[in-house]
Amino acid sequence: MPASDVGEWLNQHILSDEGDLYNPDHQHLLEADLCFLWASNAFEKKGRSVLGQAEEVAMRAGGWQKARMEQQMYEWFGRVPQFIITLAADYCSQCSDLEFCALIEHELYHICQATDEFGAPKFTQEGQPKLKLRGHDVEEFVGVVRRYGASRDVQEMIDVANQPAEVAHLDIARACGTCMLRLA
Repeated sequence: MPASDVGEWLNQHILSDEGDLYNPDHQHLLEADLCFLWASNAFEKKGRSVLGQAEEVAMRAGGWQKARMEQQMYEWFGRVPQFIITLAADYCSQCSDLEFCALIEHELYHICQATDEFGAPKFTQEGQPKLKLRGHDVEEFVGVVRRYGASRDVQEMIDVANQPAEVAHLDIARACGTCMLRLA
């Protein structure tokens, strides 16, 4: 089911430079063709609950199948958007405001501006940022942790990272045949 209220809220509070939760990291999304959907509930993938999903709309079908998919998009949004973010309604209806904001921004971080071979941002012929999907920085995006704090899983990673490594680099160098060749 379309979640147009989420898109309106996002534009007003996170994307607008006058919003209470403005995040310049998402500036490239100001004119993005992005829509939101509610899914009735989360689903399991690789042993984890998926609460949200950003995807680039691609009709990987032909004939009537493609026509049905396009018709559904037109019924929901009046067009076929470039990106869709789907949110688990069961989770979003009971999570805290902080958890909801972190989920929204987590999904937004998946949509980034493409860069050229020199790292410069790419733009479309119309002068808009050229967008693409990206994976996680680690298990979370640095920007989400910076703004909302670490989740339990990320905090565990931080705690481990702040401990000395269990295996010293020197021990690896001594045990590694390739490293020993470099020392010779």
